Parts: sequence; structure tokens; C-alpha cells
Amino acid sequence: MEYQDIFAIQTPQEFEQKALDIFQYQFDNNTIYRSFCDLLYKHPSDIKQLKDIPFLPISFFKSHEVVSSQEITEATFTSSGTTGSITSKHYVKDLSIYEASFQKGFTASYGNIEEYAVLALLPSYLERTGSSLVYMVDHLIKASTHEDSGFYLNDYFALSEKLKTLDASGQKVLLIGVSFALLDLIEKYSFSLKNTTIMETGGMKGKRKEMIREELHEILSKGFGVSEIHSEYGMTELLSQAYSKGKGVFTTPPWMKVIARDPEDPFTTLPHSKTGGLNIIDLANIHSCAFIATQDLGSTYKDNTFSIVGRFDNSDIRGCNLMVL
Repeated sequence: MEYQDIFAIQTPQEFEQKALDIFQYQFDNNTIYRSFCDLLYKHPSDIKQLKDIPFLPISFFKSHEVVSSQEITEATFTSSGTTGSITSKHYVKDLSIYEASFQKGFTASYGNIEEYAVLALLPSYLERTGSSLVYMVDHLIKASTHEDSGFYLNDYFALSEKLKTLDASGQKVLLIGVSFALLDLIEKYSFSLKNTTIMETGGMKGKRKEMIREELHEILSKGFGVSEIHSEYGMTELLSQAYSKGKGVFTTPPWMKVIARDPEDPFTTLPHSKTGGLNIIDLANIHSCAFIATQDLGSTYKDNTFSIVGRFDNSDIRGCNLMVL
């Protein structure tokens, strides 16, 4: 199935038609998803609009090979998980789709990556293999073409000096980091940044106690001397990201949509501003499954934005930007 027109979507009508086309394709080619639909007695003849499409529980990525293509797997992205836990695996058949998705998604939210020096503080991700986040950030670092862009593992002093120097020079800087490492940085050094975007990817990775977003962002805002903390929402099972420029309200690219479901009835959708489980349509997931029921709790809004308030109690603490209630 061709994917290029996914990134040309401009209207809700175009999105819905493409989603219905991809549902038909995945019903025909994804044996796991088809079996799931069969159990629900959902056939393409029953699917007339978005609300009719079944959403595959995200846990299937831990127990099954969720693929819609017989092409050779180019990369296998894995979730971080905790020691001894079962990790999710996303078998990516075409890395060019992922690259197009994160490049176009970033540009839509932040402009030309070449304008930034990209500094990455992702120690827990760099210390393992198979991270889709590291893959994305590595490409953003290279695309920035700035000589000072790069990863910092545990060298907080070098990072603090580089960050202060770049910011003072007027250079636009993107510092993207896992939450616990950003907290570690501001506990060691003080900042008053004017030209830097601080973007957290969530996750304490067992290094610190989990905290609500408001508390985390207040601490980070004071520590870095910035008015807002940005956030990236992504996960192993997705090939697209949503971004928040403050207050924890995320914007999706045109080929991604978030829908809230009733926590007591997974087949009932909720109106805007009501808190429920989040279903995600990611049309970049052509070769896996584009319709995923996550374990995140949140709300959607009329302007196609959404927020995260926590996770279902029985789900793992894992991944990017997932905080407890």
C-alpha cells in the first residue's frame, strides 16, 4: 500500500477516508488484527465511519507479531519496560515512513530543524538497543547540521556549559531529555535560558518517584528559567509523535488522531473534555496496526488537541511521557 498521500492529508474528510482504506488493508493483511476483529464480529462491511473501527489493545505488541506486510523487517523497536517485564516490539517494515513522519511532524510544530542546536539527554535510552526515540533524535541531531548538536550520556557538566554558551550566543537550542535526567541536571546546575526549548519525554525509569505533570513542569521551569516546558508524546508502538508547547496540551499531526473511550465500556467513545482511555489512530502505522487502544488516560478537545492525566492502574509504568495520577 502506498503511504505518501498520508502526509498530504489536510481535511477531516481526507483523514477518515484514508483511515477506512487502511482499515480494509489491515483487515485483509494483518492476521492478528483480523482475528481480533473477527472476535468482535466486526467486518469491513460494518465499518462505515471512524467510530466503527475496532482498536487493538496495545498489549498485543507484547505477545504477538503485529504486522500487515510480509516485507523484510528493517528495524525492531522495543519498549524500555522494567527489569523482568515483557517488552513491546514494533516490527518496522519501512523506516522511510517513520523518518518522514517524525521529520514532517517536527517541522509542522517547530519549523526547520536546521535552525536548532539539538542537545539530547537520554541516558536510559542510550544504554539499551531498539529505542525508537533514540533513532528519531539521532536523525534530528544530524539534520540540524549544527556542530554542537549531540547526545550527552552522564556528562552533566559538559552539557550545562554547552547549553549556557549556546543560549547566551542567541542560538536557538532544543534540549530534549528524559524527565529524571533533566531533574538531575537542574539539581547540579542553575540556568536562566532565553533561547532554549526544554522538551521532556517523560519517564522516571525507576530513578525517581513518579510525579504529576504540573509538579514536574513547575520544578523544571524554575530550574531552567523558562516559562513553559514542552513535551513529546510517543511510544514504541507508534510511528508518529504529538507535541505540547506547554500546559500538557498536545497537538497531533494531520495523519494522527486521538479519541477517548469509556473506561468501563471500551466500545463507547466519550465527548470532548471527558476523561477516558485513549485510542490512537496513527496512519503512519500502515505495516503494523494503525488503530491502537492505549493504557493512557486523558481527554480530547474540540481543536483536535488532547491531554494525558495518567495510566490505568494495572498497566506497566513505561515509555515516553507517561505519568501516574
